[in-house]
Amino acid sequence: QVQLVESGGGLVQAGGSLRLSCTASGSIFRISTMGWYRQAPGKQRESVARISAANNTNYAASVEGRFTISRDNAKSTVYLQMNNLTPEDTAVYYCNANPRLGSIRGIDYWGQGTQVTVSS
Repeated sequence: QVQLVESGGGLVQAGGSLRLSCTASGSIFRISTMGWYRQAPGKQRESVARISAANNTNYAASVEGRFTISRDNAKSTVYLQMNNLTPEDTAVYYCNANPRLGSIRGIDYWGQGTQVTVSS
């Protein structure tokens, strides 16, 4: 069974930084595309950043240049470094794991979410 445990959320002033971490149990981490998603009140969940097993990354336009996703396979952990935060970044952030074998995608796994609040 796969479990994703997030940490690192909190309250920060605009312009500040936070680093989120997500550690995965089980054996799928190395073959998974890992991602961070977020959901603000009254809005749909949206993709923030993803990193493939080959370390290819992509970002939402709204966070490009401010956020950095990275992974440590030895620790089965994915990180999201968030800099220059704005109140619009306030949301619950969710970690996602999607295991892949070639073109075959497995099911999605989700963490429980961690709150990020940015004050103006």
